[in-house]
Amino acid sequence: MVYKIFVALLLSFQLASFAPSVAGAPSPPPQAKDWPFDVTELRAPDGSITAKFVSIGATLTELWVKDKHGKTRDVVLGYDNPEQLWTDPAHPVFNAIVGRYANRLKNGTFSIPISRSPTPGDPNVYQIPTNAHNGRFMDLLRFLAPFLSDLVDHSKQVTLHGGIVGWDRRNWTVERKSRTSVTYKHIDAGDENWPGTVTAYATHTVENGGILKSVVKATATEKTPIMLTQHIYWNLDAFQDSTINTVLDTHHLQISSSKVLDVDSNMIPTGKFIQVQDTAFDFRQAQAIGARWDATAVLCGEGCQGYDSEWIYDNASSGRTSLWSENSGIRVDITSNQPAVQVYTSNWMDTPRKAHHGGSTKNYGKWSAVALEQQGYVAAVNTPEWGVDQIYSPERPFEWSSTYKFSTVD
Repeated sequence: MVYKIFVALLLSFQLASFAPSVAGAPSPPPQAKDWPFDVTELRAPDGSITAKFVSIGATLTELWVKDKHGKTRDVVLGYDNPEQLWTDPAHPVFNAIVGRYANRLKNGTFSIPISRSPTPGDPNVYQIPTNAHNGRFMDLLRFLAPFLSDLVDHSKQVTLHGGIVGWDRRNWTVERKSRTSVTYKHIDAGDENWPGTVTAYATHTVENGGILKSVVKATATEKTPIMLTQHIYWNLDAFQDSTINTVLDTHHLQISSSKVLDVDSNMIPTGKFIQVQDTAFDFRQAQAIGARWDATAVLCGEGCQGYDSEWIYDNASSGRTSLWSENSGIRVDITSNQPAVQVYTSNWMDTPRKAHHGGSTKNYGKWSAVALEQQGYVAAVNTPEWGVDQIYSPERPFEWSSTYKFSTVD
């Protein structure tokens, strides 16, 4: 316990030191006294959906929708105290906007123009701090406290979700808000050694009929990779049945995709694809998430069971991911302007629950939720053979959008 408290305090102190990195940016409008942990509540006029956000990471903290009996449930994981978005060393990335480059980047290295194996130190090659191995966030102590280096795995070969401190742990500012919408702004002034300055606006809106829309628009001062996602963890039962602690049997998943990315032992794409037919990846027809669970033991890396893979939509302009629970009857249909979805079944989760999810005496355990991350091709900047262009510039702005439509099933 003392060790965990020490790590949390150390992490909080170190993260606070990143605030001056945007000191040269225009001053934001006056923020709430509890910024960046200030809560903004959005409520649809018809009462079908209520969402709460905080400025840190432009993060969704609660999402209340009605089940098949008309009772409202908060269907996303999170903390009772949003300050833990800063301080929790486990860092599950609860429901934030993730960037500047979501998911994985091989060896934290890329070049512009892109190449498969750029050499650090060469012209036009950029090196971003690595923070993960085998696709997992590792203990940040190597960066935060070098004198504790003997406690840390030094074999990190991946930059995960933007670097040591990605956009999910940056202090976005409220630009404008209404009863149904809020817009946050973030200026990434070359943080983590990314090239140029990127200015991003994230707008979250709720609408009648149980709809949440999230849109992020970004502009860059020079050429840079940008690939974002919204890292929402879903449990559509909201832990209201104390006998059900995972999503494996009650939650059904459908993805309009015939292929997933093939990956190496670090969960970095090889450049090849796996056809889903006759595999545990086949969710073209709706299946319980755990329907082929025995076959997932080797899918997410050594010592891991579950899904942590990217499905490429068959039609990038009309891709859809659907999730529903036979218990609560809540269904969410997700559409996006992105070509792919990363499905992560919370394989390493072990975090105290919100009070209305059972309280801090119970934890969100592994497989207690599923993240459905709408995004671009993972590590496309390291995979030129795909012909996927993730380099943005003053002449080429970036836009990410997703719509979550809630309904009920019997």
